[in-house]
Amino acid sequence: MKTIQTRFGEVTYNPDKVVRFPEGLIGFEQLRDFVVLPGKNPEDPLFCLQSVEEPHILFLLIDPTRFFPNYRVSPDPQVIKKLGILPDDPCYVLTTITFHKDKSVTLNLLAPVVYTPKTDRAVQIVLDHGGYLSRTPLP
Repeated sequence: MKTIQTRFGEVTYNPDKVVRFPEGLIGFEQLRDFVVLPGKNPEDPLFCLQSVEEPHILFLLIDPTRFFPNYRVSPDPQVIKKLGILPDDPCYVLTTITFHKDKSVTLNLLAPVVYTPKTDRAVQIVLDHGGYLSRTPLP
């Protein structure tokens, strides 16, 4: 077990159970390993990804279909390979959620995160179809 000091206090994690982004996240390519911080409520739809390398950096993720039921992303063969899974293995599409100073909330539907629990790997992809925005307001 290892510990890191975060804005939420000290977090203990198992280094074998980190979520690995083989290519990092857009704009944060140097950050590869993250831990999921548990929420106080198991029903909470938000996932907090805490960087292991830079403990002051974290991202909030959410299932976008909670707000956009028709939002669908099918990972292509390159993404499947990066995740280290077979085409039929489970994977989940999540998007970053941002709470702005003006109290507006947006989702990044343009660049979702594809995650698989099978290998604890994730990849952020940029969609070149669908007309999605990086700052899509909540309906």
